[in-house]
Amino acid sequence: MNLAVILVLVAAAAVQEQAEAGAMTSTFEADFDPIARGRIDELVLGRLKQRGITPARVCSDGVFVRRAYLDVIGMLPTAEQAAQFLKDSDPDKRRKLIDRLLDRAEYADYWAMKWCDLLRVKSEFPIKLWPNAVQAYHRWIHTSVRENMPYDRFVRELLTGSGSNFRDPQVNFYRAVQSREPQAIAQAVALSFMGVRPESWPNDRWSGMAAFFSQIAYKPTIEWKEEIIQFDLDKARSPAGMELLRAAAFPDAAPVRLAPGEDPRRAFADWLVSPTNPWFTRSVVNRVWFWLLGRGVIHPADDLRPDNPPANPELLAFLEQDLIAARYDLKHLYRQILNSTTYQLSCVPRSDDPRGETHFAHYPLRRLEAEVLIDALCQITGTTEQYSSIIPEPYTFMPEDQRAVALADASISSPFLEKFGRSSRDSGLESDRNNRPTAAQRLHLLNSSHVRRKMETSPKLRAVLGEDSKRPENIVEIYLTVLSRMPTEAELEIAKTYVKETWGEGGPRDLFWALVNGPEFSYRH
Repeated sequence: MNLAVILVLVAAAAVQEQAEAGAMTSTFEADFDPIARGRIDELVLGRLKQRGITPARVCSDGVFVRRAYLDVIGMLPTAEQAAQFLKDSDPDKRRKLIDRLLDRAEYADYWAMKWCDLLRVKSEFPIKLWPNAVQAYHRWIHTSVRENMPYDRFVRELLTGSGSNFRDPQVNFYRAVQSREPQAIAQAVALSFMGVRPESWPNDRWSGMAAFFSQIAYKPTIEWKEEIIQFDLDKARSPAGMELLRAAAFPDAAPVRLAPGEDPRRAFADWLVSPTNPWFTRSVVNRVWFWLLGRGVIHPADDLRPDNPPANPELLAFLEQDLIAARYDLKHLYRQILNSTTYQLSCVPRSDDPRGETHFAHYPLRRLEAEVLIDALCQITGTTEQYSSIIPEPYTFMPEDQRAVALADASISSPFLEKFGRSSRDSGLESDRNNRPTAAQRLHLLNSSHVRRKMETSPKLRAVLGEDSKRPENIVEIYLTVLSRMPTEAELEIAKTYVKETWGEGGPRDLFWALVNGPEFSYRH
């Protein structure tokens, strides 16, 4: 058996032994129990206490710095950033780190990817936006995230936009739907901004909502694949159009008043983004909670319905009212959640009650998204990836230093992204992304020439080792680079023994390889 394989097995056994002995404190847990630091924690910890579920301890600094970087900007901290955070004695350092990360340019790259998944930004079948429109749409979403556009304005602009799909990119919302039938558009609106799947509604309710989107015109221009999307006033004034508009009905049965010649999309947007709307705010706070904690207060996060109640109604109500009070400032919502003790709990549960996961008793283990994982591999090795799409023309080739999370178009892919479940962006459902681990994924990390080549040619590894590859400090540097933490005493002893035997014969690469193939690297924890 390869010594690197032995290293993986022995290290895993050592960690398991520590876990069984309750000695995980220094690695994954802080040495104190959680306390409520705000209303979120009062509601979560209070509900856990009522149900007799013991929450996990707060996560260690090593876990937190990695978790915060991954959850806020979709990348790992560098070894220097991780070491600096671990050495920092400021009791307020976690809050300050969150603020710095929310101000980083990479924040917009990562969160634009999330919204592009939801809004189906894809040039190929079955969405067929085509490359020019994709680039414009992605740029608008990215700018909106970077500038922290209020969420109600963001949605209003998407729903009421008119103009060229190249020059007024938000109109691509109406093109990024598999069908241009009013019911299909209503379905996309309900899923994206209400968290609802209207297929379960009575047909008259769904068709009543669809009527608001029955007067949209798609007009081609002489430019290739350009379209003008606008309210079709002539159609609205026709007998058939007026009949359709008379059938318009809001999903909550609120009265509809459409002025003559008024774009019905505007009336619907006014109803939707109102603070009194029963779905709008609830849907987005639940979705953000799901994105940050791996499970919605209502779960699945895009299936809000009466027979799927929230696990913690008071928590959901607080998040709704807090976002309304903040005038739909999503960064405010992120800060509230990220700074809570609930978010900062360890992934090591202290209760075997099956209700613990539902009620957020610990941080859930989740595999990294495909884009984040390949970016992390490139980051720790100092290598790059190539992304291109030869269909449709014109061919698209991305710069080699392009982060996968910043790819605008879901049609620009790679075998790695496909294998690791990148979102198809076909429907806008959260299930378009598949983060379930597979044997093929594990084998790719273990045996593929793709990953091996990154290790063998890694300029980052050469820089870590410097002139003296046998320095014990190199072990610490490798752990900080790959796992963003210091090695435990057990891990350090294993690695030192291995170093003495093989360090000049590929030992550093084997250590890198062993850590990359452990679950700690490829999972959020």
